[in-house]
Amino acid sequence: MCIRDRRKTVGVLGLGIFGRTVARELSNFDQDVIAIDIRESHVKEVADLVTKAAVGDITDKEFLLAVGIEHCDTVVIASGNNLESSVLAVMHCKKLGVPTIIAKAKNKIFEEVLYGIGATKVITPERDSGKRVASNLLRRHIESIIYLEHGISMIEFVIPESWEGQSLSELDVRRKYELNVIGMRQKEVKTLDTNVKPFEPLEANTIIVAIANDHTFEKFDYLGYLK
Repeated sequence: MCIRDRRKTVGVLGLGIFGRTVARELSNFDQDVIAIDIRESHVKEVADLVTKAAVGDITDKEFLLAVGIEHCDTVVIASGNNLESSVLAVMHCKKLGVPTIIAKAKNKIFEEVLYGIGATKVITPERDSGKRVASNLLRRHIESIIYLEHGISMIEFVIPESWEGQSLSELDVRRKYELNVIGMRQKEVKTLDTNVKPFEPLEANTIIVAIANDHTFEKFDYLGYLK
C-alpha cells in the first residue's frame, strides 16, 4: 500500500507551558512544527523536538516571514496574556495567508477582540489544554477521545469511505490498529449497539467506539493513513 505523507506544518508562537505542550504533542505525532518565542530558554526546551525553533518577536512581520510562517497550514498563537502581541500576531498571520489561525485568550474580552480581527478559533486555558488543542488540530475521523489510563483510551470515530462495504474481520482492525471494538451506531442514531457483528459489511456513516492501546490509532488518523 502506498502511503502519502499527510503531515501538517504548524506554527506555535509563544512557548510558555501551553505553547510548549502544543509543540511537543504535535511533534510526537510527526508534524512539522515551527516554534517561536522571544525567550531563548523556552526555545531551547523544544529545539530538539520541533522542525524549526527560533528566538524572535512574534509581532515582527519580517521575522515571521523569515522563519517561514507563511508556509504553515495552521498557526497557534499561544501568548495569551498580552493582547497587543496577540492582535499583531493574528494580523500578520492573516496578511501572510495562513489558512487557520488559533489564538489563546486569557478572558472573554480578549476572546471577543481576537475573533473580531479575524482569528479562526479562540481558546482559553481554562477550557482547552495544550494537549487537547494539538489533538483537535490533527483529527480526521476521530470524533472524541477519552483517556482512561496510561496508554489506553476510548475512541469514537466515523469510518473512512474506504472501509464501507468491508467487515471488521476483513479490515483486521485489531491487528492493524490495535483496536478492540465495543460498539457501533449510525451517525444520526444516539444509541450504541454493543452487539458487534465482525463479519457484516460496514455501512456509510457508521460510527465505531473502541478501546485503543497506546497512540497507534490516533497516529494513523492524524497522519491520514486510514485507508
